[in-house]
Parts: sequence; structure tokens; C-alpha cells
Amino acid sequence: MWAWLIEQKYTVGIIVGVIFGMITRLSMLRTDYRQYPTYPHGRIIHLSLGLIAAGLGAVAVPSLLDKNYTAITFLAMAAQQFRDVRNMERQTLAQIDSMELVPRGATYIEGIAMVFEGRNYLVIFAAFVSSFFSIVWAWYWGIAGGIAAVILTNVFKTGKSIRAIAEVAQGKVRLDGPSLFVDDIYIMNVGLSDSQKVIGERALGLVLTPKNKNSRVTLANPGQRQALLHDASTILGVYRDEGEPSLLPLAKLNLKDGRLALLLLPQERDASKAVELVKNSPILESAIRMPSEADVQPSGKAGS
Repeated sequence: MWAWLIEQKYTVGIIVGVIFGMITRLSMLRTDYRQYPTYPHGRIIHLSLGLIAAGLGAVAVPSLLDKNYTAITFLAMAAQQFRDVRNMERQTLAQIDSMELVPRGATYIEGIAMVFEGRNYLVIFAAFVSSFFSIVWAWYWGIAGGIAAVILTNVFKTGKSIRAIAEVAQGKVRLDGPSLFVDDIYIMNVGLSDSQKVIGERALGLVLTPKNKNSRVTLANPGQRQALLHDASTILGVYRDEGEPSLLPLAKLNLKDGRLALLLLPQERDASKAVELVKNSPILESAIRMPSEADVQPSGKAGS
């Protein structure tokens, strides 16, 4: 047995790489409140792509060690395929989004598509590391390297949440005639008495206070705001049907201090749960802005 493991080190390395590549993909695959990927067919698609990515990462090591550099072109082809998968995810989610009572928005959809493409590259990385360690040293080093790679990829699988950039608190919803406010932030004009009654009974207000000027610009992003409304409405439900624009959850900004007010109409009116879920909502990568990092001199001239 030991002799076979030594003699067939390439085969063993590829097997170990594929196994840890699939473990990595499984550890990153979640069907949560967003209901994506769908179960079971969406998962089957992503697991199949994960197997392909794991095989590519594992086979790349023997190819490099044998100086068969032309085999690396398969990695470039795989990258193109994964970009096509990203486009497919984007188009699918965009079609579904048109049927949502509270849409995700284009920014959220692009973020989801980007994540699924990136996770295939993390699978290639994990498979490559475990295969490399198995072939160059021994199979048990490959297992150790694979475990370390799985841990590392899970660190990078998710980004920051809203709690990192803003304080979230419940706000008071009030109607001043037809004008609707959350605390002192104007939301909209509600003219229909029926809508005013529903809002008075069901509405829940939240106020997000940015921690710095970078956070202020990020919260001002319309895509980030729409993502917050969608997540809150998905988990807590939404008290509206089609054709009721006055009952649509809204997010409005206080232009003076950057505070963001959320008006929700949840089926489950639980303020503490709403505050916690907004804190845990993801920050969209494409919504992140860092104006403080701009290299601008006091004179107004950019630094060298």
C-alpha cells in the first residue's frame, strides 16, 4: 500500500486535490433566506462546476512539474467558462427579480454573480495547494495543506456586514398630514387614507448612522439601499401586494448628516429582529466607496 502511494504520487495528488476542492465548494455552498442557489437543481449546477474547477486545479500541478506548460491553457479556458457562468447567473437573477415584490436590484444581482464566479477560483486554489503538497512531499502533507486551504477560502468567502460601517437603531414612524417621516427624515407623501392607516398600523422604521465619511458614501449608494430593503422584506415578509406603490418599503437619505432611514412594512413586526438582520446584511462590493483614500493635497492638487 505504501509503495503504491509513493509510485502513484501523481494519481494520489490529483485525487487528494479533487477531494479537497469539492470539500471547499461544499463548505461555501449555502441556500439561505435568499433561496439561491435553488434546491436541488441550482446546487447540482454549482457542485458540477465545483468538480470541474477542482479537477483543473489538481491536474495543473503534474502538468507544471512535467513542464507541460501548454496544459495551463486549460486554466485560461476555465476562466472564460466561469465568466460565462457569471453572465448566466446575472441573467437568471435579473429575470427572477422582475417578479419580486421588493426587488434585489442590479447591484445586488451583480454581487451574487461575482461571488459565484470567485468561489470557483477559490476551489481551484484549494485543489492546487492540496495536490501540490501531496505530490511534492507526501499524501498526508497534502491533507494538511488541503485543510489549511479550506480554512483560508472560508475566510475569504464572505465580506463585511453593515454593522462594520453603521450603527442601526429603531426610528419613530410618524405621519404629519400626508407627509411620512422616520424620526426627522422625510420619506414620502401618502395621500390615500387607506395607505395611511396601513402604515400607521404596520410600518417599522430603522435609522442607520454611518461611522465615517467612507461609510456615509457607501450607505448613499442606491444599490446598497435596495439590497437592505430586499433582505429585510425577505426575512420579515412584506405587507403589500402588486399594484400598491404607496406600500413599497423605501430607503431615504438625510443629505445633511448622511443618516439613512428605512421604512419597512413587515408581516412580522419585530423591531429587535429587524435591527439585527440589517446589521448582518452584506455590504455590496460594488457599493463600497473610500473617498478618504484619495491622494489629494490640501491645495487641491493630486499627490504624486
